[in-house]
Amino acid sequence: MPGVLALLMVGGVAAPAHADTVFSQQWHLDEMKAQEMWRTSTGKGVTVALIDTRVREVPELAGRLLPGKNFARAAPMEQNEYGTTAASVIAGNGKGPDGQESAYGLAPGAKVLPLVIPEGQDADNAAEQDKAINTGMAPAIRYAADSEAKIISVSFGASEDDQPVRDAVKYARSKGKLIFAAVGDSSIDDPLVEYPAATPGVVGVTGIGKNLHAIKKAGVGITVDLSAPGEDVISACAGGTGLCKSGGTGVATALVSASAALIWAEHPTWTANQVLRVMVNTAGGPTSGAVRNDYIGYGVVRPRIALKTPGDPGAADRDPIPDYRTASPTPPQSSPSPSPPKAHPDNASAAPAPGSPMSSATDGGHSGAFWAALVVCAVGVLCVVAAGPLLLADRCRMRLSRP
Repeated sequence: MPGVLALLMVGGVAAPAHADTVFSQQWHLDEMKAQEMWRTSTGKGVTVALIDTRVREVPELAGRLLPGKNFARAAPMEQNEYGTTAASVIAGNGKGPDGQESAYGLAPGAKVLPLVIPEGQDADNAAEQDKAINTGMAPAIRYAADSEAKIISVSFGASEDDQPVRDAVKYARSKGKLIFAAVGDSSIDDPLVEYPAATPGVVGVTGIGKNLHAIKKAGVGITVDLSAPGEDVISACAGGTGLCKSGGTGVATALVSASAALIWAEHPTWTANQVLRVMVNTAGGPTSGAVRNDYIGYGVVRPRIALKTPGDPGAADRDPIPDYRTASPTPPQSSPSPSPPKAHPDNASAAPAPGSPMSSATDGGHSGAFWAALVVCAVGVLCVVAAGPLLLADRCRMRLSRP
């Protein structure tokens, strides 16, 4: 990575003065040209409602967190703290303990409203886990809809649709909110997109790796809309050294939400539809030339280009995603799945065609519980009774591996 210039950015954010820093290890910020964007926008004035697990008040989030709400039954000290990572990916201020240099978020001037929901890891089966997640999801989305947040970022979801969640999404959209949700990180190949990412009105987000291909094990389907880096993302987190290397669609969703914050801060009069339309139109599309595909949607978000040459934001009251889906249907799921396509990188010379992936060297892998379940099913011995808990354990393990 080339040397980093000490430039005073909009909103009072200063980039590190030399390359040997935590910032220099944040490859996603280099790839997305964060320093250049910060001269124009840091996301100041925009709030992102983060629906995730517990968010700790680490130094990197000082001055960035708003008073949130807990929709989980567990006491704060009993909750997972993956939300700290997602919040830091969005709005980390680059200052660790005692003011020492640390990790930045993509939109360091934005605010984060933390809304805690359960992951359902103590559930007896997958159905109960989905119920626990959705029971917290619906009121959290409604709370975000009534808040000052313009953007709602959902880090994980459930495998089953839920009417109260659908109703909450519809309500949030009626209040002018832009909703992004992770498509999910599964333990199987070509998994389905989770909810609410697959819910109408929600923008489904997947991750890409350093080689510009879609990460493995992420949800695949027509409801995959946008992509962002989802591999080896360095950010502040709770515990240990205070820095974590994370990956998955939850991290990617945080980056897409931060991208929207950068754009909306620069164009505060735009509606959610206009911000989304510009994000789609300036995304780095698949190198195949396709408008979109089921792996990375319309492509990798490129907020730098959206800030520099946004183009026509279009109609304020018209959702752009249904338009694009109608114009560019994807092949039926029964057809053979091609290898994850490669995306245009974030550079000014790449055509701003909608759609694309980035890449991930991590494949998530399967746990012993997964393979044990397959063996049990293969021999036909109590498949439903014995394999069900094992598959649930594998599903929980994959959620635990996410940021």
